[in-house]
Amino acid sequence: MSQSLTVAVIGAGPLGRRLAFAAARAGFQVVLEDVMPANLRHAEESLREQLSAHTMPLVRFVNSVEDAVREADLVFDCVPDELESKLEIFCLLDRMAPPRTILATPTTHLSIADLASCTYRPDRCISIAVNANKMEGEAGGAIPIRVTSQTSAETQATVAAFWERLGYEPQVEADQAEKLLL
Repeated sequence: MSQSLTVAVIGAGPLGRRLAFAAARAGFQVVLEDVMPANLRHAEESLREQLSAHTMPLVRFVNSVEDAVREADLVFDCVPDELESKLEIFCLLDRMAPPRTILATPTTHLSIADLASCTYRPDRCISIAVNANKMEGEAGGAIPIRVTSQTSAETQATVAAFWERLGYEPQVEADQAEKLLL
């Protein structure tokens, strides 16, 4: 995987901040977005305290989804884990991000097959069973990556390599909704 991969993180809450921190520390270019200026300021203050002078320049802070995804190769939406929020952000990301961009969503219970079906890029959609608590502290352990029958091998490989570089062990598994259909 390329060192020059640009990762956009939508939402600067606890999970978004931890993901941005881990990605920057691993050497990725990171764009962190939040519509709430206070959340973005808090995230910037927090990351300035945690990141070294060498890694802090890897992070940019923006207040629009369009600015965040413009050059992104991989986007994580860290919006609330509820269907309406995820559908809204997936539709928005699908319209604004370049066609090459992978849309990744942290979720513990939503189907990536359902979310991917609302996009023009179901082959570039993937979910990760991760939350802020999983990313607290040091990296390590398994990270379940959920795929559909349409998820491309390239998407799976890129997302798995991203998590490996962060120090986790990606475990690829089929989306639960698709398992029920088989």
